[in-house]
Amino acid sequence: MRRTTTRPSFPAMRRVVAALALAIAFPASAGQYQPPKQANDGWPTADAGTLGWKTATLATVEDKIADGTYKKITSVLVADHGRLVYEHYFNGGSADLLNDVRSATKSLTAMLVGAAIQRGAIRDVTAPVYAFFPDVHLERPDPRREAITLEDLLTMSSIWECDDDNAFSTGNEERMYVSEHWLDFALNLPVRGYAPWVSRPKDSPYGRTFSYCTAGAFVAGAVVERATKQPLASFAHEALEVPLGISQVKWNVSAEGIGMGGGGTRYRSRDLAKLGQLAADAGRWQGKAVLPAAWVTRMLTPHAQARDDADYGYLWWQFRFPIGGVETKVWAMGGNGGNYVFVLPERGLVTVITSQAYNQGYGHAQSQAIFRDIVLKALP
Repeated sequence: MRRTTTRPSFPAMRRVVAALALAIAFPASAGQYQPPKQANDGWPTADAGTLGWKTATLATVEDKIADGTYKKITSVLVADHGRLVYEHYFNGGSADLLNDVRSATKSLTAMLVGAAIQRGAIRDVTAPVYAFFPDVHLERPDPRREAITLEDLLTMSSIWECDDDNAFSTGNEERMYVSEHWLDFALNLPVRGYAPWVSRPKDSPYGRTFSYCTAGAFVAGAVVERATKQPLASFAHEALEVPLGISQVKWNVSAEGIGMGGGGTRYRSRDLAKLGQLAADAGRWQGKAVLPAAWVTRMLTPHAQARDDADYGYLWWQFRFPIGGVETKVWAMGGNGGNYVFVLPERGLVTVITSQAYNQGYGHAQSQAIFRDIVLKALP
């Protein structure tokens, strides 16, 4: 008896071949860890697997971005004790893209204040702010405002009526942006009051009442300009970017041409990681001091309670994340859209997450989820 076989038709074979090709091009599990490539930018690279990282966990970020769990993420980079161990770009992101990190710029301004103090251009953080601007016309002079210090601005706790989270606030950043003279706008802000449900400074943690105020960070940058007698971008280039080997950057300026220390600076992802490494390693880059260690310590010390779940240093956020079941404090540069540089100095950990989810409610939450649920769970 002759055995017969049934062969698939040509169209069926063609469908099988096409399916196999798709499976090869787009595997079900896209995430497969690859160590970062060495580049001529000063970053040493290493294989996370050899350092004990759970690389399968780390690579799941690629799957979750591919399937739409995380949206508009453009890059994720991780450094371990000064070595880049993970680097991936998404959604049009690339190693050369200048990421608009929005308010993460504020943390950079804090670094520049420290550099200006180191050079003797600013006495210290107790310096009165208004003394730097004798030429600015004050519509309603108030001796209480003259007592505002640089530290008040760095900690978002000045007595200005300025709250970016309140659309009715006199100092809301959107009002500043449409004004002709941003500096005049900020220095003429009225003194705030305290509603019954708002804690006064004496009743607040650290003795300061926090109110998120971009105008204050802008003025802090303007103080650096006045003190150093050079544009903020030029001082940043001299004090930070050249020592870190950063060659491409874009700074914004205000309507009257003052450097915008409150937001919108653009950096490449690897260069953002360098800024994070500077904070993680007490102001050093590749063993060389760029910022005073004492300033970095002060900058990364809580000075105000921003929310029930977060404290604030000098224009740096301090969040709390679980690591191995233990609540751990993590410092961060943070900006609109979910742009973050997370820093855990005691672990030598720096994580950069850039995102273009600007003004989207999920932006911050998803970037924090990537850090919490993937990076921290992949730690050795």
